[in-house]
Amino acid sequence: MDRRQFLISVGVTAIVAGAPRLALAQDFANLDLFVPAAPGGGWDQTARVMDAVLRQDGLIGNSRITNVGGAGGTIGLPQFINRHSGDGETLMTGGMVMVGSIITNKSPVDLSMVTPIARLTGEYLAIVVPASSELQNMADLVEALKADAGSVSWAGGSAGGSDHILVGLVGKAAGVDPVAMSYVAYAGGGEALAALLGEQVTCGVSGWGEFSEQVAAGALRVLGISAPDRVDGIDAPTIKEQGVDVELLNWRAVFGGPNLSEEQKARLIDLVTKMDASPAWQQELANRSWTRLFLAGDEFATYLEEDTNRIRDILEDLGLA
Repeated sequence: MDRRQFLISVGVTAIVAGAPRLALAQDFANLDLFVPAAPGGGWDQTARVMDAVLRQDGLIGNSRITNVGGAGGTIGLPQFINRHSGDGETLMTGGMVMVGSIITNKSPVDLSMVTPIARLTGEYLAIVVPASSELQNMADLVEALKADAGSVSWAGGSAGGSDHILVGLVGKAAGVDPVAMSYVAYAGGGEALAALLGEQVTCGVSGWGEFSEQVAAGALRVLGISAPDRVDGIDAPTIKEQGVDVELLNWRAVFGGPNLSEEQKARLIDLVTKMDASPAWQQELANRSWTRLFLAGDEFATYLEEDTNRIRDILEDLGLA
């Protein structure tokens, strides 16, 4: 064997020997990500960022993202349940909005039929008013609600969603009947923002990101954030610190299909746990102003059950359940 043949032989041997180590580095050769929402929203963004990070870190090989949108996730959820029972290589994104949609739409299927894997991120909501509003803080808002709850109009997202739930919680904390409150549901954040800027409504509720630019420009004023404590990067008081005992987290999570074995469940939990610890994922959280709220496995399952009961109680108070 001449020198050239020897080098080729060594190179091929090295590649073959290296192949098993490369395969072992991947936790999943194939992973499907199911999004029960149209492209572009928060659940879809979560899936696409997950896909990019998992690929970058070499934790997955081939992947596919499937979108089935409509009705706050309640159109996609039954399809996920029917198609992916016992499938240990698929994750579904979702969140708190789906819990409310399941209840308000009287869905025949719910999240007890899938496998909770992990809560990943969360977003706190902001209550804002036009800059010209006489309401300066939560105390002013509570006083206005007690005087005439129906005269205070709220712009927010779909009925029964996180925005509507926060409005109900504030009403309860203020001692007024949530059903008497005037909530205007808008199909998109742009429409709600236009109503606010046009002073067609008293105040608005949404994720901080929806309002941050207008707040910075001085067109809107924040009355409170629904976090338990002040949030880094947001120069605004919490609702709770102003004497209104309300906090709300619009969380996002991933779920496995029904009927997974303990081994399949453990593999999926391990995968997202590694992703959560990844510098690439942490950088994405910072870039997108997503709050890390990682909670995996049985702890997430317990949280989900408790939060579902709490949301059902609120929606009953709002006359939506």
